[in-house]
Amino acid sequence: MSLLQKLFKQTFIYGLATVLPRMLSFILVPLYTKVMPPGSYGEVTLIYAWFAIFNVILAYGMETAFFRFYNTSEHRKSVAGTALISIGASTLIFVVLALLFKERLASVLNIEYRFIDYVIYILALDALVIVPFAWLRANEQPMRYALVKILNVLINLGLNVFFLLLLPGLAENNPQTLFTAIYVPDFEISYIFISNLAASGVTLLLMGRLYLVTKYIFDRNLWRRMMGYALPVMIAGVAFTINEVFDRVLLSELLPADIAKSEIGKYSACYKLALFMTLFATAFRLGIEPFFFSHATSEEPQKAYAQITNYFVVLGSLILLVVVVFADLLKRVFILDPAYWEAMPIVPVILLASFCLGIYHNLSVWYKVTDRTRYGAYFSLSGAVVTILINYLLIPSMGYYASALATLAAYALMMLLSFYFGRKHYPIPYNYRKIVFYLGLSILFSALSFYVFNRNLVIGSLLLLVFLGLVYRMESNILKRIFLKRRS
Repeated sequence: MSLLQKLFKQTFIYGLATVLPRMLSFILVPLYTKVMPPGSYGEVTLIYAWFAIFNVILAYGMETAFFRFYNTSEHRKSVAGTALISIGASTLIFVVLALLFKERLASVLNIEYRFIDYVIYILALDALVIVPFAWLRANEQPMRYALVKILNVLINLGLNVFFLLLLPGLAENNPQTLFTAIYVPDFEISYIFISNLAASGVTLLLMGRLYLVTKYIFDRNLWRRMMGYALPVMIAGVAFTINEVFDRVLLSELLPADIAKSEIGKYSACYKLALFMTLFATAFRLGIEPFFFSHATSEEPQKAYAQITNYFVVLGSLILLVVVVFADLLKRVFILDPAYWEAMPIVPVILLASFCLGIYHNLSVWYKVTDRTRYGAYFSLSGAVVTILINYLLIPSMGYYASALATLAAYALMMLLSFYFGRKHYPIPYNYRKIVFYLGLSILFSALSFYVFNRNLVIGSLLLLVFLGLVYRMESNILKRIFLKRRS
C-alpha cells in the first residue's frame, strides 16, 4: 500500500508540474489579447510554435535515454556525465551556428529579426536543464522538480503582468524614475520574451548544481547506445509536435504576408478555449498511466482498462458540450478584444480534436503494456502527414478553418489506428455502444447549439440538461455505488 501511495503522490506532483506550464499560456491569453492586436499575438504564437519544435530537436530524446540507462546501469556517474556533455556540446554548437546565421534563421522561420536573439538564448537555456530535470525524476525528488517548475511559471507570469499591465501606468505616473527608464512603447512582444528569458535563466541557476558536482566521464560506447535509443523518441516527438503546432507555421507560409500574422493570432486565441479539454485529458492521463502499468500483470486487466476509457468518454463528452454551450461567455472572459472573435467557429472542431487525442491516449495502453511502443511513433507520423497535407492543400482557400479540420483529422486518424491495431494485438472489451452513444450525442448537441441555433444560451443549456439527465439515467448505478462508498 505504501508503494502505491508513493506512486500516486509522485504522479500528482509531476502532473501538477506538467499541467501548470500549459495553464500559464491559457492564463496569459486575456492579458495578451488586451494589450496586443491579433497581428502581434500571431507573431508571439508563431515563435512559440517554433519553440515547441526546436525544444524536441535540441533534446533529441536524451531525457528518455537518460532514464533508460540511468536506472539500468551500474555506472550512473558515466550516464550522467555522458548525457550532460552530449547536451552541453549540442547546445553550444546550436548557439554558435544560430548566432552566426541568425539573419538567415529569422528569414527561414518567418519571424522578425529583432526577436531572434531571444529565441536562441531561451532555447539554449531550456535545453541545458533537460538532463538536470531528468536526474531529479530518476532520483525520486518530485517536490524539488515541481517547485522549480512552479517557480518558473510564477516568474514568467509575474514579469508578464508587470511589463504589460503595470509598467505603462507606473512610467506615466512616475516620470524621471526607473519605471520611465525601462518602459519602451510598443515593446510588448520583446517584454514577453524577456519574461521568458528571465524565468529560464533562474531555472538554470536553480538546476545548475548537477553541472558542478558531476564527474565528466564521457563514455563513447554508452553515448552511441543512448543515441540509438533516443533518436526514435525524437522522431516520434517531432511528429507529435507537428500535429500540435505546425499549423501556425504553415499559416504563416501559405497565407498572404499582410494578413498571415493577424490570422494566426485570431486562430491561436480561440484555439486556447480548447485547453479545458486538453487539461482534463492531460491530468487524466498522468493520473491513470501508473494504474495501467501496475495492473498490467493482474488478472484480466483489460476489463479495468475498458471501464477507465468509458469514464473518460463520459466526462470528456460532458466537457465538450459544456465548453461549446458557454463558448460565448468564455470568450468574453478570456479573449478580451472582439477583433479575435472572428475565429470562434473553430472552437467546437478543436475541442473535438482534443477529445479524440485524449481517447487516443487511453487507447494507447495496449502498445505501452505490450512493449510495442514503435506503434506510437507510427501513429504520430501518420497524424503529422495528415496535418501537413490538409493544411498545405486547403489553407490557401479556407485559411485557419483548414488548420482546425487538419487537427481534427490527424487526431481522429491516430485514435482510429490505435483502436484498430489494439484489437489485433491486445483486445480490450470496450463498451462500444456506450462510447459511440456519448460521443455521438455530445457532438450532435454541440453542433446544434453552436452552428444551428447560433450559440443560443437557453437552447444550449436545455441540450446540456438533457445530456446530463441521460448520463444520470445510464450511470446511476455507478454513481450510487460511489455515493454509498463515500457515506460508509
